[in-house]
Amino acid sequence: MCRSMSRSSKNVSACRVIPQSLFLPILAAQSPWRRFRRLFLVGLSSIVYCAGLTAGVLAEPTAGVAASQKAEMPQSEGEKKPELVRVPLGELPIAVQEMRDAILAGVVRGDFDELRTAIEWNELRPDFGLDANSDPIAYWKANMAGDGIEILSILGEILQGPPAKLPIGPDLENNAVYVWPYMSEKPPAQFTPGEKVELYRMVGPEQASAIIKSGKWTWYRLAIGADGTWHTFAQHD
Repeated sequence: MCRSMSRSSKNVSACRVIPQSLFLPILAAQSPWRRFRRLFLVGLSSIVYCAGLTAGVLAEPTAGVAASQKAEMPQSEGEKKPELVRVPLGELPIAVQEMRDAILAGVVRGDFDELRTAIEWNELRPDFGLDANSDPIAYWKANMAGDGIEILSILGEILQGPPAKLPIGPDLENNAVYVWPYMSEKPPAQFTPGEKVELYRMVGPEQASAIIKSGKWTWYRLAIGADGTWHTFAQHD
């Protein structure tokens, strides 16, 4: 800082430098390291505060969105019961038609040897609800009326109508399974009057009354896979 002084004989200009410590006593008294540390701590505190504030603001909307999405999430497809579809006989896959025809060939002729051909068509024998080592034809002849003719009559009645198509097969690409009779996959309480007539004709009055009273299918059921595999033919309790 400079100050000018006037004298009578001449002008003399005098400048005096004022130490900076008079204006910044705190900073001047501190060492460079201490000043740096103080500034660093102040800056770090600001960053932490801003970060915490930002996290709090962002966390609440995110949690709200997640909760709303969870509330609006529909039921998993796996929890839904497969839709029941009735398939006309003329629309069955060729492989299914061939297996059905092979079974009916033995039924129409009353020939168990013809039926055995259908049974042995596949690598794995169909599930007849019997011991794995037992011969189903021998069992039917010994336990069904008319030396087993009764079972052929039941097969004929079951396969006469259209089946239900269910997506329950082991093949992921073609998992359809065709189940006879169609009514076996439908709750008896939902039978139409026409279906009740068909039920009485198929199984007889005694068995039909038992099915309706119990509310579940207790007669024979037959299933053929979309690839023509005969899966099962058994009475269900």
